[in-house]
Amino acid sequence: MLPRAPKYGANELPSRRAPATSRARTDGPGKAILVLEDVYKYFRRDIPTLRAINLSVERGEFVYVTGPSGSGKSTLLQLVYRLHTVDGGRILFSGRDISRLTDASVPFLRRNLGVVFQDFKLVPHWTVFENVAVTLEILDTPQKLLRGRVAETLERVGLAGRGSERVEHLSGGEQQRVAIGRAIVAEPALLLADEPTGNLDPALAFDILTLFEEINEAGTTVIFATHDHSLLSSSPHRLVVIDDGHLIEASQGLRAWSARTQLSA
Repeated sequence: MLPRAPKYGANELPSRRAPATSRARTDGPGKAILVLEDVYKYFRRDIPTLRAINLSVERGEFVYVTGPSGSGKSTLLQLVYRLHTVDGGRILFSGRDISRLTDASVPFLRRNLGVVFQDFKLVPHWTVFENVAVTLEILDTPQKLLRGRVAETLERVGLAGRGSERVEHLSGGEQQRVAIGRAIVAEPALLLADEPTGNLDPALAFDILTLFEEINEAGTTVIFATHDHSLLSSSPHRLVVIDDGHLIEASQGLRAWSARTQLSA
């Protein structure tokens, strides 16, 4: 059993995702779950990794974040889940400025965020069930409810009946499905995916993208960072590009952005 976490302050906890059937009616058009306002991040004093980033993501959106390797895609997501803090500007999640949260409150911010990583970040000698259940253990979820939620989640990610298998015996695609299950089992309002298909072959990558789209259709907002143009072109969604620390809204899609970058080269 993992250590229990203290309760989140009533004025600090963002709301969890709305059910898919009521999302549009509850929030209405233009209701943002995530807003970045003039955000800067420096890892070197003289060169910003991110500069003057402005971005608004509505509830229920699926947003691709792309750009060259090292452009700042991962840094952008890390600022959202508070691995790092902004050096300028602010980030609002469900209307709350996350840069003003105390360190003790950051774990409770993450209760409402799911994060999926390129390298899975699973515990290899644990079972599939244990790796997914750890999210609910941290929340001190009653065991009966925990078992039911994990079983439902494993079915959603295509791993029904495989909870007793050790993760180290699974393929890369199966391990990523476990990682996605861990990220969504607590029904977060926002799901962040940081190059989730980077370690997978192309066929598996498309399967994983489809799974994220199904999660989005069920009501979860998804921000999916990737530099894989085959994924971006296969399934169109809103596209933002980070290049040289700047964020560009590619409103005309991947083809238009690619043509633009070729002309400017």
